[in-house]
Amino acid sequence: MPRPRAKSLTYGSVTSQVVVLVALSAVMGVLVAGLVIPFAGALGFGTKAVSKSMKNFPIKVAPEPLAQRTRLLDAHGHLIATFYDQNRVYVPLDKIAPIMRKAVVDIEDARFYQHGALDVKGTIRAFLKNQASSGVTQGGSSITQQLAKMTQLNQAKNKKEQEAATADTYKRKLQELRLAVAFEKNYSKDWILERYLNIAYFGDGTYGIQSASRHYFSKDASELTTAEAALLGGLVKNPVGYDPTTFPDRALSRRNTVLNRMAAAGDISQAEADQLAATDLGLKVSPSRNGCLGSKAAFFCDYVRRYLLADPSLGKTVQDRQTLLNSGGLTIKTTLDLRFQEAADRATAAHVKPTDQAIGALAMVEPGTGDVRAISQSRPMGRKKKKGETFLNYVVDSKYGDSNGFQAGSTFKLFTLAAALEQGLPTSTRFNSPQTMHIPQNEYQTCDGPYPNTAPWDVNNSTGTGNFDMYKGMQQSVNTYFAQLEKKTGLCKPFQLAKAMGVDLGSPATEMVPSFTLGVADVSPLEMAGAYATVAARGLHCDNRPVTRILNADGRVFKTYAKKCQQVMQQNTADTINDILKGVMAPGGFGAGLVLDKPSAGKTGTRSENKAVWFDGYTPALATASMIAGANQDGQPITLNGQTVGGAYIATAHGSTTAGPMWADAMRAIQDLLPDLNFVTPIKIQSSPNLTVVPNVVGMTPQDAQKTLQDAGFTVTTVGQAYSDVPVGLVAQTSPAGGSTTYAGSTISLYTSAGPAPVAPPATQTPPGGTTQPSPGPGNGNGNGHGPGPGH
Repeated sequence: MPRPRAKSLTYGSVTSQVVVLVALSAVMGVLVAGLVIPFAGALGFGTKAVSKSMKNFPIKVAPEPLAQRTRLLDAHGHLIATFYDQNRVYVPLDKIAPIMRKAVVDIEDARFYQHGALDVKGTIRAFLKNQASSGVTQGGSSITQQLAKMTQLNQAKNKKEQEAATADTYKRKLQELRLAVAFEKNYSKDWILERYLNIAYFGDGTYGIQSASRHYFSKDASELTTAEAALLGGLVKNPVGYDPTTFPDRALSRRNTVLNRMAAAGDISQAEADQLAATDLGLKVSPSRNGCLGSKAAFFCDYVRRYLLADPSLGKTVQDRQTLLNSGGLTIKTTLDLRFQEAADRATAAHVKPTDQAIGALAMVEPGTGDVRAISQSRPMGRKKKKGETFLNYVVDSKYGDSNGFQAGSTFKLFTLAAALEQGLPTSTRFNSPQTMHIPQNEYQTCDGPYPNTAPWDVNNSTGTGNFDMYKGMQQSVNTYFAQLEKKTGLCKPFQLAKAMGVDLGSPATEMVPSFTLGVADVSPLEMAGAYATVAARGLHCDNRPVTRILNADGRVFKTYAKKCQQVMQQNTADTINDILKGVMAPGGFGAGLVLDKPSAGKTGTRSENKAVWFDGYTPALATASMIAGANQDGQPITLNGQTVGGAYIATAHGSTTAGPMWADAMRAIQDLLPDLNFVTPIKIQSSPNLTVVPNVVGMTPQDAQKTLQDAGFTVTTVGQAYSDVPVGLVAQTSPAGGSTTYAGSTISLYTSAGPAPVAPPATQTPPGGTTQPSPGPGNGNGNGHGPGPGH
């Protein structure tokens, strides 16, 4: 037989072998000389591109901080929500289980600690194997090279840079090699491995080993077992294809491959690898939620996010602040108490169903701090409108929410009562209060003179008529009594007090009106909770505060949100109001059926046509505003009368019988958590005291102002600072204000100027699918917030 002829080498095969050798020479050239010179043409790209890519080889490197998720915590450190673009928690190498480090090195780069930026042996092996199989079957990238690639992608600022960081070009590969060499030159192997384990994507939305460990196994990276480490180590190569939550069979096969590789490297025995390969994946998945949807306090979370996005100290623009929240790795400590939140949620859910033609809302504020302990509404956060879900926040004011507010009815009588007491009118002030009164509106004084309308204001009572003093007039919520009391006080002082107590009122031209005392202004439950918290705190108003502190990714204090408080009325004024409103909860009062096992006080309110009913009640330690408003699924106001709300038919809605029980359920659930405090007994002033005009000391030095006021017979206290156009350090304002009258011996509070207030640009974020609820239509505000008597 003829001998077989030897296969001849074709031109193509010879060329391919030459290319391999040239490529390997190029690699060696890079490693040895830091240059690629003679082989550029053979590799298929121009020397000009190579020169540009390799200039100043290696490059200087300063890796940017990795994006980390932000955590939102309640007052006791419980997680409320997370915000992130990349779900990552950076951990140092010593917080990662040693077996995890070995697993990823064994499967990705077994000679990691022996070679430099590029594993020459591994690269040659990959080239030869790929060439022999006429395709790419094996990679030769070292962990350092992979880190370089991930870094370029992670630091890409736009789509163009992202495409460049993933392009399959030699230029990109040479850039990566430059960066890899720079990493090896400037950092230790342990630093490179730590960075690699923290930057890598592990699938199912998790970045970095700590987030992956928490997500797949509900444990920290320091606690990973050998099998768990093998699973996670195997994900890096193909985090989507090996995702154990989607492809468990693939993930199991890949894990077992890693176990065998670990045995081959001598990090575990082959017997252990075989034993672990027979086990299942052992997943204990913890959901990774991003944002407020699904949070235990979804609308409080939404409130906090908008509150922070409106804070200019967190970034020049809203986008800057958004980036910080989503990637800064912050820890945001809030004022929320999840126990209070759960009580509020149970109460709103029990009294108003999501699909009812009504909205139930609760807000809880701590007197003396302004800390917002809970906000709740009956319509849960979500996209399923037919199930009553919404992204609109109805509980907070329009600055941070989506509602223009709801008319608060007779709860606004608080401000007229406070103004009267501040002006020295005694609680014995009496008026004959008929069923109906027709009062020319120009008989009411604004801050600038008579109200500019001569048309009569028709005021009606829904309760009894007769001759009342402040106690009975307030406890029975007599409209015609307060219409006459407001004539005494004028409109200016109640309006200013309401603003000082935290109510975000609109223009005086539209809201400083005779019917102001009957609550025709639109407000939120959170604002009213803050206002009633002011009297609970004996006249000390503290701005509502949802956040106390922000920590940076290293756990250091980034920003502190101190409480902002000022004395807006005399303590005895607040003590007297508390004493009056305690009577609402006493036997025979409209809130008698709502009494707690703690001293409490409260006030009812009803909007005209019973479109909204309120009960604003409080103890010395907690103020809670409860509101139920008639509203269709688009948020348009409708009457509650004749509606079925929470499964119960409402013939006529009242504050005490409709909103009150929701308040009581929430408060009774947490009353044992409240401290045992009592209201301070007021100094009774039954007859008109000696009224004295408060001197105007604005612009004086604190020393001169104190002397002037003391000479006029007043006691003086310096409370703090206030923003003002008055030069810094001089007196900016007093409470009561200069020119007003109060009784002799009263305490006048001084506030020095802190300079002009910083201008904070409003947040522009809109919830998905969100719109703003139109303001409810005008009404005469004649509702009193209760029925004919307790329990009706």
